[in-house]
Parts: sequence; structure tokens; C-alpha cells
Amino acid sequence: MDKKNLAFGRTNFILLALSMIVIIIGFILMGSTGSDEHAFNPEIFSAMHIKVAPVICFIGFVMMIFAVVYKTKDKEEEK
Repeated sequence: MDKKNLAFGRTNFILLALSMIVIIIGFILMGSTGSDEHAFNPEIFSAMHIKVAPVICFIGFVMMIFAVVYKTKDKEEEK
């Protein structure tokens, strides 16, 4: 199979993997123990769960869009 026919290059796949890792980290930070019917847990309203984690997820999604759109320069085009 010719490498020129592939939609993504190696750099695109690396960027996609990094963006998925960032998104997964954001979702892990959003998760918490939560409250149950016997006790209220005020930790669910911490800044980490409400502000920081969604921003990290958003950055990961923006990185994923960039990874899909990114076009590597071919060595033959530079000549």
C-alpha cells in the first residue's frame, strides 16, 4: 500500500492519541464519589469538577480537531 494514499500521517495519529489522553484525563477529573441518599458530599461542587475538568476536555477536543486538519509537508513538495 502506498503511503501517499493514506488520509493521515504518523504525526496526525500521534496528535490524535495525545488529544484522546487529554480528554480521558478531563473526564477522570470530572468524576467523583458523589452523594448518596444518606450523606451529602459537597466535593461535587469543587472548582476541579465544575471548572477545570471541562476546560481540559474542551482543550482535548480542540486538539483533536487540529490533529484531523493538520497536513504534514511532503519532502517532494518542498523541492
